[in-house]
Amino acid sequence: MAENVDKLYSAENLGSGTFSISKPKRKPKKLRQSRVKKPRRQARK
Repeated sequence: MAENVDKLYSAENLGSGTFSISKPKRKPKKLRQSRVKKPRRQARK
């Protein structure tokens, strides 16, 4: 994984506190795990 880190994560300073950040998408399996573990709370009435 260490050999292509610059391709996955990069942050570019565009000036005055603005950054263009790119990072890899999460794997579907991981997305599902976090969804199962931490269900979102519904809007309160």
